[in-house]
Amino acid sequence: MQKQSLKYEALLLLMSILWGSTFVAQQIGMAKGIGPLTFNGLRFALGCVSLLPVIHWRSRHVSRSPEDRHLPVAGSLLAGLFLFAAANFQQVGLLHTSSANAGFITSLYIVFVPVLGLLFKHRAPRSLWAGIAVCVIGLYLLSMTDGFRIGLGDGLVLVCALLWAGQILVVGHVATKGDPIKIALLQFVVCAGLSTLAALFFEPWSVKALLAGSGAMAYAGILSVGVAFTLQVVCQKRCPPGPAAVIMSLEAVFAALAGYLVLRQTLSIRALTGCALILCGVLIVQLTPLLRRRAMVPGKYPQPTAAPPQGEIPKDPSTQRVPKSKT
Repeated sequence: MQKQSLKYEALLLLMSILWGSTFVAQQIGMAKGIGPLTFNGLRFALGCVSLLPVIHWRSRHVSRSPEDRHLPVAGSLLAGLFLFAAANFQQVGLLHTSSANAGFITSLYIVFVPVLGLLFKHRAPRSLWAGIAVCVIGLYLLSMTDGFRIGLGDGLVLVCALLWAGQILVVGHVATKGDPIKIALLQFVVCAGLSTLAALFFEPWSVKALLAGSGAMAYAGILSVGVAFTLQVVCQKRCPPGPAAVIMSLEAVFAALAGYLVLRQTLSIRALTGCALILCGVLIVQLTPLLRRRAMVPGKYPQPTAAPPQGEIPKDPSTQRVPKSKT
């Protein structure tokens, strides 16, 4: 049993590496001349294609309840709209900030989820406010300038994190009403279609740029959206929630590491301290309720609401159960 758990934790770690390093792929693609809307349109189109074999395999080999055969179209479309907005705020933000900043600021969606959940009368533990305080200090150190203003790129990614949280709440409402992978697929279709349509009106197209950035798009679309999403679906059902929450939070760390190794992006001591505080705040929000409930009922504790912002499917954040989530 422990060997099985370690295997799936290792796969979750691979998923976090893929999601974190995708921030670099996104920046490389745009550096080749691909506009942010164009990049997302093609990226999520590739993600759709990569999910089709998974859906086909599940239809032949996985038994499902009648509810899982249903597709809540309206809710999935709404989640797709949130995904479209979040993904493109993040993509444009990456034109003006580093992979490290984008990774750590995006991870704040984990804090925003329970905050927005208060609007729907979801319960919020006291640890949420402690985590928020730590994250705010970290954000100040990471992003605030001398004039007490947040940089343009960091500000856009912060809006992205808020939109990811909204997407998670919408999906949390519809995820129990149908097949989660088909819900994700419909979201990706909406995001790909709207991004491509907007790109036709607002961005120039260049075959040369598309060919030059095709590797980055393939990485972001197939590996980040398709493969990493599938790994999350498989692994989170078989991993203890505490380790899963910690491993998935490492996405931001891998974003910073990939930015340094590939793009030579460095961080000051002040920015590194801010990153560390944001990571600590995120872990406080995720792990404290788990530890408290595990202490109250040994052996019975719920899943965390950790999901990187790649449009995956999380469940109701107020119950701290998993999903699906990023970049």
